[in-house]
Amino acid sequence: MDWVILVVSGAMEAVWAHALDRSEGFSQPVPSIVFLVALAASMLGLSHAVRTIPLGTAYAVWVGIGAALTVAWGVVSGAESFSWAKILLIAGLVACVVGLKLVGETH
Repeated sequence: MDWVILVVSGAMEAVWAHALDRSEGFSQPVPSIVFLVALAASMLGLSHAVRTIPLGTAYAVWVGIGAALTVAWGVVSGAESFSWAKILLIAGLVACVVGLKLVGETH
């Protein structure tokens, strides 16, 4: 269950990152509120997950999921340009995150 919470909190990282961008320096109330709620959910999930998942692994997974989803949403929404190199690098990041989980289960 802690891994599910970690994945969801990583997704919340992507939500707060995009809300931060949309908040225009916290001048827009709705994106600013979304940012604060998603940030709190993300941090609470990460803090819960590190009770049973080693901090280094949990943090790397959390950041990796957040970064991958943030870039993916940027490409899908048109805010960022598409390139095969970018997709390949994000796929490598996801592979590393999966690898950290698999290595953690064998020890």
